[in-house]
Amino acid sequence: MKDLNYQLMKLCRENRDGSYSTQATRRKILDLIANQLHELGYRRMQAKSLKPKHIDALVSLWKERGISVGTFKNRLSALRWWANKVGKSDIIAKDNNAYDIGNRSYVGEESKAKILDEKQLEKVSDAYVRLSLRLQSAFGLRREEAIKFSPNYAVKDDHIKLKASWTKGGRARTVPITNKEQRQLLEDVKALARGGALIPPHLNYVKQLHRYERQTRNAGLSRLHGLRHEYAQRRYLELTERVCPAAGGLSSKELNPAQRALDHRARITISSELGHAREAISAVYLGR
Repeated sequence: MKDLNYQLMKLCRENRDGSYSTQATRRKILDLIANQLHELGYRRMQAKSLKPKHIDALVSLWKERGISVGTFKNRLSALRWWANKVGKSDIIAKDNNAYDIGNRSYVGEESKAKILDEKQLEKVSDAYVRLSLRLQSAFGLRREEAIKFSPNYAVKDDHIKLKASWTKGGRARTVPITNKEQRQLLEDVKALARGGALIPPHLNYVKQLHRYERQTRNAGLSRLHGLRHEYAQRRYLELTERVCPAAGGLSSKELNPAQRALDHRARITISSELGHAREAISAVYLGR
């Protein structure tokens, strides 16, 4: 491991800001950045030697490679975190507009919905991981929520209840139970979890997450955030009796006033069920 990679990993271990998922993402981004700085010719860098020239070189590289606006912003966020931890927060602009990277689009131009492939699922040997994946598909849960899911706490008569400590941003929420397949899945989860979460008794969350990542990778399961897209689109059909724009349905401009009002209510409902605070985020999953 190169010196800079090691020092940044050490910096991450000593500063555990945010959820485990946030920390893991930050570690991966900083490791990538260290490799890219080495690629750019900065071979003897230390964590404390970060300078504006390094920021500028990275920004130019990312523009040249055409990364998405969202990825660009995530990398800048990691750079700001690094700069702040070594006492150099003033070397990187606080406003992303300074780097002329444009604005993130919140409208899905094409469907990213993904249906859980049963043949690939059969390749997942860990029963806990298989049920976490099924929860993601059936209820639109995020990965961390599905791993930490504890049926004794979560399962109610007509909905599931997610703890704030399981969710992104610490926003507790409920998701309705609307069909018998979901109810059967929850019974299966209860039988395996036996009063706990979807984590084997001898493991903790971090170790189970690593097992999840390894087994899904080996099974060829990728882009699993698409399961949330599929849930959102399925719920839109249930709530409006129409397919959403991202799946080929009518755009908002083509709806009559009554349909537009129903569309708006459905989007608010779906955004809430997915754990988002704004209706506008629904466009990522449903199109507009």
